[in-house]
Amino acid sequence: MIVTPIKTSKILAGEIDLVSLLDIAIEKLENSSVVVITSKIVSLCENNVISFGSVNREQLISREAKLYLPAKFSKYNHHFTITNHTLIPAAGIDESNSNGNYVLWPKDVQKTANRTRVYLKKRFMLSEVGVIISDSTSRPLRRGITGIALAHSGFLALKNYVGKPDLFDKPFNISQADIAGGLAASAVLQMGEGNEQTPIAILSNLPFVQFQDRNPNNEELNEINLTLDDDLFAPFLTAVKWEKGRGR
Repeated sequence: MIVTPIKTSKILAGEIDLVSLLDIAIEKLENSSVVVITSKIVSLCENNVISFGSVNREQLISREAKLYLPAKFSKYNHHFTITNHTLIPAAGIDESNSNGNYVLWPKDVQKTANRTRVYLKKRFMLSEVGVIISDSTSRPLRRGITGIALAHSGFLALKNYVGKPDLFDKPFNISQADIAGGLAASAVLQMGEGNEQTPIAILSNLPFVQFQDRNPNNEELNEINLTLDDDLFAPFLTAVKWEKGRGR
């Protein structure tokens, strides 16, 4: 796999739409590539921001989260939240590199991934192209943050090993590889988390990715997500008293 991060100009909220930005940033694209775009850039292009001081931060988080725990439960004054089937601090609201704004998650991240795939396929006359909208989050018991996929299009997000034999002919029972998540993590690692100004990356040489000439269907999207009760970490996730927010 080859990861090529793309540097852009400094993007301010509402100054350019996503297609126009991609027209400038991506000059060429090979077949069977995956384009990764940070969710922050998508939101800035959508002007999906709220200025500091115009809203109470705690109220904003409870509005954007589906479930949340107040910051008083966190040593670092973070809200634990679940939104868009993702456990993430502060409902994904970002305050860095935002020019005095809270940057919210994209309005419809899956729709954006689908539209972007169609646009790239048509513009570069490709038969296979994938798109990922990424973000970063922390992991329990590990210092540091890593990239995650909020939405994908144009390829299978999971590789299913269930029923297949391992090296000693023992069948896998539950193992599935998170292809979309792994690609997002690789891209975000090179795009960086600070002032690198590289919010787009092109991934190529991907023999392990199964491309599709369509958007993911509802069955494929639902397969990615788990309920709190079905999750491997259900004993922890269901042991706390989540408060209901108004988000997705």
